Amino acid sequence: MLNALTLLLLLQLLGEALVVSLGLPVPGPVLGMALMLALLGLRPKLLDLLKPTTTGLLQHLSLMFVPAGVGVMVHLQRLGDEALAIGVALVVSTLVGMASAAWAMLWLMRFAAPEPQPAAPKDTDGGPPP
Repeated sequence: MLNALTLLLLLQLLGEALVVSLGLPVPGPVLGMALMLALLGLRPKLLDLLKPTTTGLLQHLSLMFVPAGVGVMVHLQRLGDEALAIGVALVVSTLVGMASAAWAMLWLMRFAAPEPQPAAPKDTDGGPPP
């Protein structure tokens, strides 16, 4: 478990270091996850090492929402003052996200659709084929 946790934290640290050093507009942990995906693609046996630890972390994922809940309670007055702007931003961003996901799905479905097969020639005299 300690080896797996060390690997996860090292990949996150590497992602953060790359983002800071290269000035990339991507969060460091996201780049760390991409590096983990690449590493798992190169060495699939690492999945056996990571799986027990990541399963345990995912089982306690709800604990990660505690800081967000505390932040909401601390800034409750400000949230109330800016409720209209926050509500509009949530509705508009949800609609834009749904529309862009639908557009992407339609765009990808064009590539996944089977190519149409040419129709078989029809018999024009109405009789049995020779």
